[in-house]
Amino acid sequence: MAIAQSQGVLFDQLPFQCFQEARKVLTEDRQEKLQQIQTMRDRIARLQQSDGNALHRGGEQYKQKRLESMRTELEHLKILADINDPNVKRRFEDGKGDMSKPIYRFLADRKWREYVRKILIQRVTQMKVVPDVVPHCDPIVDIKIKFGRTNVQSGDFVDSAISEKPCQLTVQSFEKDPKLITIAIVDPDVPNLETDSFNSRCHFLASNVQIDALTPHLDLAKLAEEQVLVPWLPPTAQKGSPYHRLSIVLFQQKDNISVDKAVALRNIQQTDFRTRSFMTRHMLTPIGASLFRTKWDDNMGAVMQRAGIDGAELELKRVKVQPLPYKRRNPSTFR
Repeated sequence: MAIAQSQGVLFDQLPFQCFQEARKVLTEDRQEKLQQIQTMRDRIARLQQSDGNALHRGGEQYKQKRLESMRTELEHLKILADINDPNVKRRFEDGKGDMSKPIYRFLADRKWREYVRKILIQRVTQMKVVPDVVPHCDPIVDIKIKFGRTNVQSGDFVDSAISEKPCQLTVQSFEKDPKLITIAIVDPDVPNLETDSFNSRCHFLASNVQIDALTPHLDLAKLAEEQVLVPWLPPTAQKGSPYHRLSIVLFQQKDNISVDKAVALRNIQQTDFRTRSFMTRHMLTPIGASLFRTKWDDNMGAVMQRAGIDGAELELKRVKVQPLPYKRRNPSTFR
């Protein structure tokens, strides 16, 4: 409203005395933070040129640990220098924030944690992705699901004709450094008629996928061949079975070490996929999770036939459980 009434005056030059006096205080505070940033950079440069063994009995290991701590403090000072700037807040609220800068990553992460992350955790725990698929998950990245032009909220039902082709993911990271991740899409609700229980089936698995704050979009259909361990298998559900939860879990690879595809394929069983064993074997940490659901619909039979999945002609029915003898109704006693 102030900009609209100022007839083209720049935001920094709005003719409001209180606003301008407040900007002076904020400018002085920012100058102090900029001096602290320069001091920290000089300390980091001196420490990098020093000998770790002469610096501390911990040697080079202590030096690297100290450098990491100082770089973390430097990033924190950069955030403090800009967090009260009205121009920064204005650009962020207008959706024009540059995610390459620490302040915009910090503001985006804070906004995500205020509401969206809470809803995501609620869906993942309420629908038992934790612990049915992974034992725990502390999300640090935002995941959005999309099939073509259809945006899918976490937990939504997706028609089988739409989910027959791979989805696109928007994985927004809020940290500066890139990450190597593994993407797993697992259905833990596949009926096992022999054991009267459920199996887990892997519908997609890819490793060594790099994400960062600037490139959040991932098209699972366009990943490199050497990254894909298990190609996309359309989600299916037999007639009469409960709905299936297609759980999407993102794992961070330890120290950004690549997963050897040949070694990983030796122990992967698509029809009986064990997520916990896969995590332990390759030292993976879950950093994000979401899900969508599928159930029998008019297109499911054709999708199962094209995917080569048996059971489209069968209908599952619950076995009627007979009551215990003392709970059975005895008509003779009613006479």
